[in-house]
Amino acid sequence: MDAATVSAPLDQGVGYGIVLGLGFGFALGMTLRSTKKQDNVDICMVQLIFADHLSQILVTFILKRYNSELQTSEMFTTAGRTVKSGLVGSAVVSSWTWAATLLQSSGVCYRYGVSGPFWYASGATVQILLFATLAIEMKRRAPNAHTFLEVRIKARYGTIAHLVFMVFGLATNILVSLMLVVGGSATVSALTGMHTIAAIYLLPVGVIAYTLVGGLKATILTDWIHTFILLIIIIIFSLTAYASSDRLGSPSAVYDLLVEAALDHPVDGNAQGSYLTMRSREGAIFFVINIVGNFGTVFLDNGYYNKAIAASPVHALPGYILGGLSWFAIPWLTATTMGLSALALEGTPAFPTYPNRMSEADVSAGLVLPYAATALLGKGGAVATLLIVFMAVTSATSSELIAVSSIFTYDLYRTYFKPDASGRRLIYMSHVVVVGYALFISTFSVGLYYAGVSMGYLYLMMGCIISSAVIPATLTLVWEGQNQWAAALSPIFGLAFALIAWLVTAQKECGALDVTCTGSNNPMLAGNVVALLSPLVLIPIFTLIFGMDHYDWKSMMAIRRGDDHDLAVSAGVDLEQTAGGHVETTNEFADEQSKLMRASKISKWTTVCLTLAFLVLWPFPMYGSSYVFSKPFFTGWVTVGIIWIFCSLGAVGLFPIFEGRKTLAKTFKAIALDLSGKRNVKAIRAENEAMAIDAKTASGAETPTTSKEPVKAEAKSE
Repeated sequence: MDAATVSAPLDQGVGYGIVLGLGFGFALGMTLRSTKKQDNVDICMVQLIFADHLSQILVTFILKRYNSELQTSEMFTTAGRTVKSGLVGSAVVSSWTWAATLLQSSGVCYRYGVSGPFWYASGATVQILLFATLAIEMKRRAPNAHTFLEVRIKARYGTIAHLVFMVFGLATNILVSLMLVVGGSATVSALTGMHTIAAIYLLPVGVIAYTLVGGLKATILTDWIHTFILLIIIIIFSLTAYASSDRLGSPSAVYDLLVEAALDHPVDGNAQGSYLTMRSREGAIFFVINIVGNFGTVFLDNGYYNKAIAASPVHALPGYILGGLSWFAIPWLTATTMGLSALALEGTPAFPTYPNRMSEADVSAGLVLPYAATALLGKGGAVATLLIVFMAVTSATSSELIAVSSIFTYDLYRTYFKPDASGRRLIYMSHVVVVGYALFISTFSVGLYYAGVSMGYLYLMMGCIISSAVIPATLTLVWEGQNQWAAALSPIFGLAFALIAWLVTAQKECGALDVTCTGSNNPMLAGNVVALLSPLVLIPIFTLIFGMDHYDWKSMMAIRRGDDHDLAVSAGVDLEQTAGGHVETTNEFADEQSKLMRASKISKWTTVCLTLAFLVLWPFPMYGSSYVFSKPFFTGWVTVGIIWIFCSLGAVGLFPIFEGRKTLAKTFKAIALDLSGKRNVKAIRAENEAMAIDAKTASGAETPTTSKEPVKAEAKSE
């Protein structure tokens, strides 16, 4: 059944109100128009979205007023490099929770059963865990960097390789942004009846507003808010499906309905045709495609390097490990709940497509989750789905806006056009790029909509386009022997080979090169694998031809920060006392490098062990044995998922509050003193600065009698 024939459970007005965040005036208009109880739920949701956008701008104002957080070019791009592990973890979770995380994972569960959510979650978690090692290496070798291109490419190889990787980096950001907007707009349209084109252009509006005002710090704080709400709603979905629903209500009831579903429409390639097995041929193919594509979207997306750069040195490793482990539960439990609920409920009148099954076009568009939520919770489920998809889209889109603006501002504008650009000029360029990029992505998404290209197609294709740059980019930071030609040429040749493998396989499989054929599993598998692995052959060849490099890592250490003194002078503040303006002393730098060296050793062992556990030790014994879940085993499987999501809520929802409790208390106290008139803002700022200086003196990092010596550009290479 076409999505267009399924009536939307919510009004178009709700869709417009949510994507624009029009707020209380809009909500009041709806209140006057209707007094139905469920409409009040819609009103509350619109109010929540408005409050969400408003709070992000308000938080930026509070940080500036009471914590001396001047919005400099450094602060806009790096958040002062002082973010703690809890917020880093929540930022990683939010940035990695795309619309596809919720929608695509539920789709693969609908297609392949319980194996789909696990293949999706494990195949996308290991990249975050492995990235923790790169995050530590980047902070150790280039502490003043703004983008991964600036660190790994320009500082080491020069212009040609820098331009090549800039193209691949921007291609990664574009593909991710397209998936976000295309998937999000399809869901908004399906749930509210809002025209898809309107949703495409209006979804980024609120994101642009708070990104321009608050920069990366606003993005990270927004990530925490959205992650907290997202986890709460996932918990509601899972407890409803497996505990309280009158339609399902227990793992036992879901299990029985899945057994019936397998009898009615068995899964080709699954053990016994069951939805309750890890032995799935098509699921395993998706697993490989998923791993390959997600290596590209993590290792080449500047957004993840932004989070690493923003992290305090001692918090980068625990932040990424915490984020990766917490994120795993989101696609795993969401899809295990909603994908299986769709299979269990699609034969009931409550399901939107009843009496028909969902069409492949609907599944690829990501409509399994919204349809299952509507069947499970009625209109309230549709509201909850719209909320989590909106938050997933806006958080990740904000991260992409900052990532792209960083590349254009620092890698293009400051590097090739105006090396001496002031902080004010860099901020201006960042703002221009944010607005221009959002308009570009929306327009591109319209073209994909009319071409019939869905979020699912983009998700499978992304590895073919970008993954040939993963290995060369990684070796840039961990191996001194890779020469500039191996780095610059292997991604280009790898992309060419991947496109050939993809399209030739599609032509041979079904004799056509249309969207349906090129989007099928086998052609995508061929293109993705060739893209990721071809550099393993190409790099040794180019190394033999052009010789091995002997890089000493010093040029990375020489990367300089932006000059924000003009902004500090105009604001009447001491740049040294702002969050992003402190210049390290020699002793501070040495202590930081020592901690990073220790973290580097820990990260390598930790990430390798966790990767083996997720990719091999957990899934493949069940895959190899063709085990079909028993009812007690399925109950235990679901129970572990629910326990894990509660742990995730504690780790990236509650822990950041505990970690920042002193700053929160100080800020609330300052607000109370300011509002009561007992102390003015200047006095509050002076007191905070005095406390910061006393803390440094007490720790031995700084003494009043010793002048500060800025850290030297050169450092001992490791």
